[in-house]
Amino acid sequence: MILHPMRISRRSLCHFPRSRPGFTLIELLVVLAIVATLLALVTPRYFRTVDHSKEVALKQSLSVMRDAIDKFHGDQGVYPDSLEALVEKRYLRSVPVDPISESATTWQTTAPAEQDKGKVYDVKSGAEGQAADGSSYRDW
Repeated sequence: MILHPMRISRRSLCHFPRSRPGFTLIELLVVLAIVATLLALVTPRYFRTVDHSKEVALKQSLSVMRDAIDKFHGDQGVYPDSLEALVEKRYLRSVPVDPISESATTWQTTAPAEQDKGKVYDVKSGAEGQAADGSSYRDW
């Protein structure tokens, strides 16, 4: 009897080692390289977005505080003596946190030209550094 060369018996199959489930080292390295490449592309954009959101929050906080100062002046006839006076008289719920410096105590206030009219005419950020447009945070 002549055996066909392509015919494999069941007995010969039992001698092949069975493959184990899982990933090879090369497959894992390829996946890690792809993930690292994607992170390298996305990370700078993420940090730009975070910085932009802080700048928008700073502009909004300044706008809210300036509006509260103007309303205080319109109602009381004088400017407030401090930002805390706006909270005490319920023009603000609380003094907002400067999103750049992450502190509520770094706000810089400007006194009005008339000395007997209060102490807070305007408010600016006390944070150091520059915005994405090149302007200083202290000038906002």
